[in-house]
Amino acid sequence: MEQPKIDWSNLSFGYMPTDVNVRCTYKNGEWGELRTTTDTHISIHMAATCLHYGQEAFEGLKAFMGKDGKIRVFRLDENAKRLQSSCRGIMMAEFPEDKFRDAVILAVRENRRFVPPYESGASLYLRPLLIGTSAQVGVKPASEYEFILFVTPVGPYFKGGFQTTPFVIMREYDRAAPLGTGIYKVGGNYAASLVAGDHAHRLGYSNIFYLDAKEKKYIDECGAANFFAIKGNTYVTPKSTSILPSITNKSLMQLAESMGMTVERRHIPVEELAEFDEAGACGTAAVISPIERIDDYDTKKSYVFSKDGKPGKVCEKLYNKLRAIQYGEEEDVYGWTTIIK
Repeated sequence: MEQPKIDWSNLSFGYMPTDVNVRCTYKNGEWGELRTTTDTHISIHMAATCLHYGQEAFEGLKAFMGKDGKIRVFRLDENAKRLQSSCRGIMMAEFPEDKFRDAVILAVRENRRFVPPYESGASLYLRPLLIGTSAQVGVKPASEYEFILFVTPVGPYFKGGFQTTPFVIMREYDRAAPLGTGIYKVGGNYAASLVAGDHAHRLGYSNIFYLDAKEKKYIDECGAANFFAIKGNTYVTPKSTSILPSITNKSLMQLAESMGMTVERRHIPVEELAEFDEAGACGTAAVISPIERIDDYDTKKSYVFSKDGKPGKVCEKLYNKLRAIQYGEEEDVYGWTTIIK
């Protein structure tokens, strides 16, 4: 294989063309066969439900080149299940788990020359997308759907990589309603976070933390990540009906337990931030983004977790342990990785 001329160590987190993408069509009540294409565009009807009624869901997962030369995909089965959950949430045809798995393996194999080298700090990002494509006017589910999976090599989500950054709480914005679509990975949730995120960025913060939309008393989540905190020997993360179930957070909770920590999923009052030793945002893109401080924009209070700008010891230990499993540096006793042969 001819290797692409890429400066792997200086990749940004953005889109870069690769060789092929994988597609599958749902029509007449059933999913067809997987197919590959070099076409990077989609031709859809102007009345497609994804354009008018938001019937769109997506996922994000990564493939890593290990120190042993093997390519590993992290927790693809969990992504397949979460995509199905999103489909149920907005009444789309569920994409079968076995087809999802086959699509991921096919996409990585066909684009394997774009998997960044081991120790480059980069990875291959996979973006599965599912959209309603049938033409109709009227709020009802589509009868036809298209599944698309493309890949792109990416660097760290935040330019500095694993380092602390400041976040801000703003009560003038809500991410999602308590019993709405917040638990599903659908585009509308991210569109709803753009204005708030832009506001936070202009003020010099990495992102905004939302409080619960009902009472404005409890930490919900960041625009694109779950929140967790360390309190003594306890890993604490919010429990809410409007938070996306992060696969990274789920993994970190298991790792924390394996390290002898207590794990609590519960309501986290804003005031309790003052009692935490460390805090972080977690997700597929950044894995863990350690939090330097959280400023409360309305009350002018500031909750500091790192006075020297360095990540906390527990955050660093969790980050290194998860990355070691992803890169094959440590035995995967949980069965989280799929090796692409």
